Amino acid sequence: MALTLEEIAAHPALHRCVRVQAQAMNQTYETNPRLSSVFATQQRWLMAHIGLALHFRREPDDYRKELTAARFIDVIRQNSVASRNTADAFIKEMLHYGFIEYVPATQDGRIRPLQPSVASLEPVTLWLMAHLHTLDSLDGRLALFLSRPDALAMVQPRIADGLLSSNPVREPRQTFSLFTWLNNGGVVMDWLIAGVDPDHAGLDRIPTGIVSIGDFAKWLKLSRTHLARKLRDAEDLGSIGWLGQRGNSVMWVSPDFYQEYMSAQAVKLAIMDAAFAEAFGSAAGH
Repeated sequence: MALTLEEIAAHPALHRCVRVQAQAMNQTYETNPRLSSVFATQQRWLMAHIGLALHFRREPDDYRKELTAARFIDVIRQNSVASRNTADAFIKEMLHYGFIEYVPATQDGRIRPLQPSVASLEPVTLWLMAHLHTLDSLDGRLALFLSRPDALAMVQPRIADGLLSSNPVREPRQTFSLFTWLNNGGVVMDWLIAGVDPDHAGLDRIPTGIVSIGDFAKWLKLSRTHLARKLRDAEDLGSIGWLGQRGNSVMWVSPDFYQEYMSAQAVKLAIMDAAFAEAFGSAAGH
């Protein structure tokens, strides 16, 4: 049986494990910021998962079930993730940067199947491994994933289904929602939480370790002005602030925002663990 959302959320090790997970996400971003930009906003993150799921569920002998631009756009619209134009622009951007590529059509020359490049699958694998490491710390998963060459193809489509059907994922709470529409907003939240000592989680103002907005924006490759505006919006909500002078002292996050982040991680981890259990059944050992 997979861990339930409630079991994950209440697990005493969750906060420390998620902090390690956030640090791992930051390392992945540093390795390839441009590729990480594929997942820069929640909308792009969901579109990427849909594209990957279509790829892993493809049937090469049936051109109707190949990953094509037309199928991708249709599924994006069916799930109300983005407009046709946004989905089409996303495909064109992925092709431009070599994150996806055309493969030879075997039956109908008019059909142009797509596939992710080998390089673009690596950060997806690292993303999944970081989350499985968190689950591993709670109940054990990663060794089985690493032992199966087909593990990513088995698990990712089920994760995509879970993400698309989850109201908490599709409609996040106020501060989390504020950052999901910011370019690299997920990275912003990971960076904030990565600096939090879980022993400080009970404070009214939880220090993050971040001092300079300029250095933060430079690391994220974001406009300092744009980042400062979003941070000011979060400050107006009472979700963040500074222990001293704004922008020149340690930034803090509120207990409510910290709990929003932890709740969102628990939702995501429960979806992933359910996908893992469904994919591997009794072999998962739980």
